Amino acid sequence: MEEDFARAVEDGLKLSKRLVLPGGGAPPPRPAAAMDRDIAASASLLPSAPMAYAVVVDPAAVDSPDVPSYQPHVYGRLDPPALIPLHMREVDLAVDCAAGCASAEVSVRVRWWVHCVTRSRDCHCRIVVPMGEQGSILGAEVTVGKRSYKTHVIDVEDQGAVKTAKTESGGLLKSQFFSLTIPQVGGGEDIFATIRWSQKLLYDNGQFSVDIPFQFPQYVNPLPKVFMKKEKIQLTLNSGVSKEVLLKGTSHPLKERSRQGENLSFFHEAVVENWSNKDFTFAYSVYSGDLSGGMLVQPSTLRDYDDRDIKAAVFIIDTSGSMQGKPLESVKNAMYIALSELVHGDYFNIITFNDELHSFSSCLEQVSDKTIENAKEWMNTNFIAQGGTDIMHPLSEAIALLSNSHDALPHIFLVTDGSVEDERNICRNVKEQITTTGSKSPRISTFGLGSYCNHYFLRMLANIGKGHYDAAFDTGSIEGRMFQWFQKASSTIMTDISIDATKYIQEFEVDSEYIQDISAKCPLCVSGRYQGKLPETLSAKGYLADMSEVSIELRVQHIKDIPLDKVLAKQQMDLLTAKAWFYENNQLERKVEKLSIQNSIPSEFTRTVLLQTVLEKIDPAQQAKQKPKKNSSPNEQSATSLSGLTLGFGDIVATRENLSAGFGDTKPPERFEMFDKAVGCCSRLADCCCCMCFINTCSKMNDRCAIVMVQFCVYMVATTDNDILNTLFDTCSWSFDMGFLLLNGSWCTIAAIIDIYIHLYLTFFTGNLSMLHQWNVLVWLHVEYESMRDSCNSHLRKGIEC
Repeated sequence: MEEDFARAVEDGLKLSKRLVLPGGGAPPPRPAAAMDRDIAASASLLPSAPMAYAVVVDPAAVDSPDVPSYQPHVYGRLDPPALIPLHMREVDLAVDCAAGCASAEVSVRVRWWVHCVTRSRDCHCRIVVPMGEQGSILGAEVTVGKRSYKTHVIDVEDQGAVKTAKTESGGLLKSQFFSLTIPQVGGGEDIFATIRWSQKLLYDNGQFSVDIPFQFPQYVNPLPKVFMKKEKIQLTLNSGVSKEVLLKGTSHPLKERSRQGENLSFFHEAVVENWSNKDFTFAYSVYSGDLSGGMLVQPSTLRDYDDRDIKAAVFIIDTSGSMQGKPLESVKNAMYIALSELVHGDYFNIITFNDELHSFSSCLEQVSDKTIENAKEWMNTNFIAQGGTDIMHPLSEAIALLSNSHDALPHIFLVTDGSVEDERNICRNVKEQITTTGSKSPRISTFGLGSYCNHYFLRMLANIGKGHYDAAFDTGSIEGRMFQWFQKASSTIMTDISIDATKYIQEFEVDSEYIQDISAKCPLCVSGRYQGKLPETLSAKGYLADMSEVSIELRVQHIKDIPLDKVLAKQQMDLLTAKAWFYENNQLERKVEKLSIQNSIPSEFTRTVLLQTVLEKIDPAQQAKQKPKKNSSPNEQSATSLSGLTLGFGDIVATRENLSAGFGDTKPPERFEMFDKAVGCCSRLADCCCCMCFINTCSKMNDRCAIVMVQFCVYMVATTDNDILNTLFDTCSWSFDMGFLLLNGSWCTIAAIIDIYIHLYLTFFTGNLSMLHQWNVLVWLHVEYESMRDSCNSHLRKGIEC
């Protein structure tokens, strides 16, 4: 193969004589003597540096793209094709040496010009790169015009990802030569290529050295009057030990740019007449009087093949206006604790949402002390409660972020206190994505805050995502429950669990459509029903954190002491209620109703009432079986509805209005509280008025106005309902009596008359004789005023006589 390649290059150099370059081109190499022909061809025509060749099949296409030579036409085709070396316009060499691993990573960026093909024709171009000691190609990127090419490693079994052509475009020409063919490159075009490979460092007698093929032949030099040739070489060295590094020699003039501990950096840049005609070498040694060593450690990366302990987590936090105050502050404190649980090597991101979406980073960030600190500062700035609620957008963004997490098990943690209109659509979209991606889909765990969010939507979303659901209904428990929820969801030890029971029995039904992963923080309980005969053992299969398959033997036990229907009733009802809400299935609702009634557990489709019965008329043995009768009289049986025992399906209106009273410790006022405030409005109004101003106003009122007010008060007393009057009197009488006692004499008389009329009405029209005691209290309050004592007694006697 070496001889064939060298012969093709020799033919190409002969063809290049047809070229007439402006100013005269570089002369082709002088042919070797006959006796040394084979040795010289192998030594001088094989590439000793990164090279590019024009693959010429038709000799008539060979001509200068800028200045036509008008050479005689050549008939026929070349088989095998000739290889004409292309002129090189730019070259940059970067070498990164790691002495601790005795390896070097080399990167070469080159620009070639197709100088040997007329602009009206095109040809294939072959790139050949010689690599150093035990070289291994890492990648190549090539750009020609608007086309780009890049090497990529794919799975052999993954045939649908990339369309693979039958013809090969490159590979290893020999053990240390990497070859790549670019098709249909036009004459006069530039080829930009970046090739990366790794090779071993040589070690001899305490000295490390690196040797990189960098010897370019004379015929790749372009015209010196047209192109300025600039040579760049950069080298970085990490000795791996905290010892002094001694430089032993280098082939090119390098300048030391920096030296920081074990890290050294060198650089060379110069305008040259010709490209390098010798290989790049660099040698150094580490000063040490005895045996020395060290250990190099780094966190595992996101693309590490062994990612059994890597977490890739995205936190989605609701920052709508309803999260104002303590809820958002508690969530932020819980996030601080959750981030501290991540270890170096994990990846994370934070997304906040309301009407808009804000991300801590545009990609997954690797956990470090600096990134965690930056995340906390970002939360302090961006955790601001404002705007509405939109869950679909941030959820889609999180799924997209985790799509490139490879074999690491991705997690999404969603925290919200609101309900939205497209919840069923969100579940459908997530379900479709999980069906498409399979086991690589992210685990979705949800956490609900307060009573305004739809907890059955969050439960269903977590069920579809094989995650965990939890909730907090008072602000004091948010931090503790969120931390437990995060630990439970992130401590996965077994995934993709399946129970193979269908091969033994035909009817096997599981309540949960998707089986959760097994967590180290909580056991997994799967409930369902079957019909038929089960074997003595079943098997549950799944995958461990290192993606190895494991099977667990489940021994079937027929128990009688544990009432499974009672123990699992609540779990079954929650799962069935979420499914009934999602599928809008009336049949599932009736199942929940039956379970609720049979097990006396409140549900969303039943009502819980408090029965009041007369115990003397009912047999104690039948007391537990009592049900409310529609036509029963109040003396026999009555029922009072009990509210607040179920969660409901969220409150979209309260979410839209950003109400923040969805927690148990901040309930809206009850009816009796509102009534108490209503009847006490007169007292609060009196407190808001200045006493002296009120006295001055009343002293200026004439007698006719006072009589009208008395008649109005008596009329209101006569036309007011008994219950309301009793309540008003009990609430307002003390403030009225004490207020009127401060007025002048005439108004004290009016106050006495009004109070007496009220007491007379309550006594004689309601039959409440206890009001007579309140008369005495009223008279006792007024006797403090000597000038009004007789008037009060007179009115009191007239009232009694009536």
